[in-house]
Amino acid sequence: MNPTEPPESDPSATPPHSNVRQCHADEAGTILAIINSAAEIYRGTIPSDCWHEPYMSATELQSELVAGVVFAGCEIDGVLAGVMGFQRVGNVDLIRHAYVSPAYQGHGIGSALIAYLRAQTDRTVLVGTWSAAKWAIRFYERHGFQLVPETAKALLLRTYWRISERQIETSVVLSAPHLTGEDASRLAQGREGRNRWTSSTVSGR
Repeated sequence: MNPTEPPESDPSATPPHSNVRQCHADEAGTILAIINSAAEIYRGTIPSDCWHEPYMSATELQSELVAGVVFAGCEIDGVLAGVMGFQRVGNVDLIRHAYVSPAYQGHGIGSALIAYLRAQTDRTVLVGTWSAAKWAIRFYERHGFQLVPETAKALLLRTYWRISERQIETSVVLSAPHLTGEDASRLAQGREGRNRWTSSTVSGR
C-alpha cells in the first residue's frame, strides 16, 4: 500500500522510455516480486509484530485481486518497474499496494503511477499507510493528499479496509480531496447499506 518513492525524488520527473498501463493477469508473480523487494524498506521501521516474511504472500495477493484490486504498472524499457493498486469500495476509491522496485526508485515512477490512477476517477480517493513511513506520507502530500484527522482515521479504516486492529492503531489515512472529521463521518455513513465485503479477510494495505 505504501510507495517507496524516495522523498528527494522529483515529483514532476517523467521516467525515461516509460509506459504506464494496467497490469495483466499473468503478471502476478512480477507484481509480488516488486512488492516484496520494495517492502524491505519497512524492516526495522514498522512495528516488529507487523512485519512478515515475506511481506506479502502469493495467497494474500490473490485475495486482493479477488477482492477487486486492479494494478497499474509502469514499464521502463519494457521492464515492469513499479506497481500501484486501485480498488473501488462503495462510495470511494482506494490506492492500494504502491511499490517501486529498488533499482528504479528516484525516477518519478510513483508520480507517474499516481497521476495515471487519479485520472481514472472523480470520486474521493483514500490511501492508508504505516504512520512510521514518513516518506510515504510526504509522497502523497506532494500529490495533493492530506492526512485525515486522527479522530476519523479508525472509522475510515474499519469502513473501507479489512485490516487488523493492530494495523489500524499503527496506520494513517490520507484523502483527496481533504476531509474534515465531519466529512469522513458522512462519507462512512454513505458506505453503510451498500454491498458489504464478500471476499475473505486479507491483510496488508
